[in-house]
Amino acid sequence: MDFAYYPGCTLKTKARGLESSTVAAVAALDINLIEIERWNCCGTVYSLADDDLVHYLAPVRNLIRAKQQGFSRLVTLCSFCYNTLKRANLLMQNDKEKRKTVSDFLDEGVDYNGEVEPVHLLEIFKNDVGWGNITRRLKIPLKGLKIAPYYGCALLRPREASIDDVEKPTIFQEFIGSLGAEVINFPFANECCGSFQIVGNSDFVRRQSREIMSSALRKGSEAVVVTCPLCEFNLSRTQSELELISASQKIPIFYFSQLLAFSLGLDLNVCHFELSSGDPLTLLKSKQLI
Repeated sequence: MDFAYYPGCTLKTKARGLESSTVAAVAALDINLIEIERWNCCGTVYSLADDDLVHYLAPVRNLIRAKQQGFSRLVTLCSFCYNTLKRANLLMQNDKEKRKTVSDFLDEGVDYNGEVEPVHLLEIFKNDVGWGNITRRLKIPLKGLKIAPYYGCALLRPREASIDDVEKPTIFQEFIGSLGAEVINFPFANECCGSFQIVGNSDFVRRQSREIMSSALRKGSEAVVVTCPLCEFNLSRTQSELELISASQKIPIFYFSQLLAFSLGLDLNVCHFELSSGDPLTLLKSKQLI
């Protein structure tokens, strides 16, 4: 299966473990991610101002690139990239006046009316690959590992851009279950970590992230899994401030693709666990998975 792929900026730098493990894992599942040509930063955050059309240009330009290459879907890994591309595409589909303004400004020589659907890789796993097919390919099922799935906000809100039921999503739990791990549901799985406010309101982000990590730990989680580099950053920073069991030892925060690549028995080098918060290898060894 071939899909157009939008990496975004962070996956080429700080979050290269997310991209590296994804590319290796999907290849093992017979998926070919074709990175779109001449992609640019999506803008990271969807503008909340109704008349701020300038911030639609960057995501729409990427969607046009995918259309030019003949694709009807554009796969993303980062939650924020997904959210920004999805909402910009909805605007191009549903607002004729703004669509014309954006198109006139871009002057790409292509009529774009929202034909390319931005999708998150979890949606591809569920709808195109199937959980059962993933389970059958596993070399190292994650038996005995207790994992809390953290959605954050960008995968689920607003409702029209959500990859699942906004109030009771299950897609992340289903993914973890397909790897053989025990899913730990916790009350703060859908709460925002504070996201980009780490720049201007770090105290608020620390409070939010502390609540999220504390909630997961109270429920017995041994690790937290995320899709968003910004969530990973914020939650990782918070761990040193928590009084955890075992002398404040950090628990690992995995990207979902790292767990998949590991479970498929791929080379540990593609997972880049050395970039992860906590001590992933020690945890995996304690479960006799390594």
